[in-house]
Amino acid sequence: MSRQKTILAVIADAEGEVFEHPDLLMAGMNGMTICHPGENELIPLPEGSRLFTIPDTPPIGFDRNSGKQKTIDSLPESWGGGMAQAVSAFTTPAFTRTLLPAADYAKKEVELTLWSYTAVGWCVEEERFYVAAVRVDRNQQWETEHFDDRKLEPLVRKRVAEQPDNRLVEQLSRCALDYHCFAAKNMFFGRWEAPLPCSPTCNARCIGCISLQDEPEVCQASQDRLIFVPTVQELCEVAVPHLKTAENAIVSFGQGCEGDPILQADRIAESVKEMRKHTSRGTINFNSNASIPNAIDKLAEAGIDSIRISLNSVQERFYNAYYRPIKYHFDDVIESARRAKQHGLFTMLNYLVFPGITDREDEIEKLLEIIDTIGIDMIQMRNLSIDPLLYWKSMGAEGSGIGMKKMLDRVKQEIPQIQYGYFNRTKDDFYPSGYETDWPLPATL
Repeated sequence: MSRQKTILAVIADAEGEVFEHPDLLMAGMNGMTICHPGENELIPLPEGSRLFTIPDTPPIGFDRNSGKQKTIDSLPESWGGGMAQAVSAFTTPAFTRTLLPAADYAKKEVELTLWSYTAVGWCVEEERFYVAAVRVDRNQQWETEHFDDRKLEPLVRKRVAEQPDNRLVEQLSRCALDYHCFAAKNMFFGRWEAPLPCSPTCNARCIGCISLQDEPEVCQASQDRLIFVPTVQELCEVAVPHLKTAENAIVSFGQGCEGDPILQADRIAESVKEMRKHTSRGTINFNSNASIPNAIDKLAEAGIDSIRISLNSVQERFYNAYYRPIKYHFDDVIESARRAKQHGLFTMLNYLVFPGITDREDEIEKLLEIIDTIGIDMIQMRNLSIDPLLYWKSMGAEGSGIGMKKMLDRVKQEIPQIQYGYFNRTKDDFYPSGYETDWPLPATL
């Protein structure tokens, strides 16, 4: 972003209509610290992203003339006055946010829905929105233009009719049509990465769990959780045709509509062995909290190709505060990652990132240590979807980080072989040409 660009704050009225504020420059937040966005922290709003209001929460910006921080409780009189609300962006996948929306979160009266909240502003010179984010993945298969529900629905109905006794197909039909899960849609389109949810239970109580909440009046789940364990036959009836015929075929255990698949390791191992009896084509991936190291041994021996280990922090205190693990410890997660690499699996961290936590000095140092000692192949820089104030209070954190872009640059500089991403990959693309120097990525490919 050129230094000459003027990025104004955007605000919304009570009905949700969005305006650029003529006298207020854009601000962002790192943790709960208000800050000026850096020139390398902003990009044009990616196509497919969405804007939404932060209900009853006043926006914060910097006065265009004095440069002082300013909270806007109401619209300018020339606009009729009335309540002003902060605005957030939900960036399309492949982009990692660098700053949270600047707002007076203490004044909001409800817990926010489980979305990723990203700072957004208006570029005067270009007359378009800018967002606090960086691109971390080249994959364009997940862009919204590829997911036309008018083409999808007949495919779903046809597949369900062909396999009326397969509960997994029925589950994925709801995921595709009701919850708009792109992976589930891929299964019916017969392409790319398809999901294999299999576990109705979990051994963690994540604050931001999207499928089950202990206190729904505080934080509502985004969808209903799977209520059955698929049989080997049901799993293979979905996976084998996909592995055999789909373009860039991946099947993945561990989805948003389930608990954690590691609790079904025996069923999964049996299923993977059966799948590989039918085809060696395609990639079998395992998304998990990786809380049971012995299960990783079993799954690797069965034939999975890659593993993506979810965690919000590489520091035990932050991990425990978010995951609230049941009968396992953070050290088990690290041991699982170590065993995965020992078995030759492509090993990824599903890093649930949050400005102010992920870019802390102590977090970065621990991350560098884990990458180096274990040999992590990729970090998927996934935006953690949660109310910013709820998360910050739950972490018990203070202060701020060095900035997400600086964090990414530093890690890549110190360990060039680490790869950034947002999506799972096929076996033939685990180590693409030039991956050690492929950073930073341009916002538009």
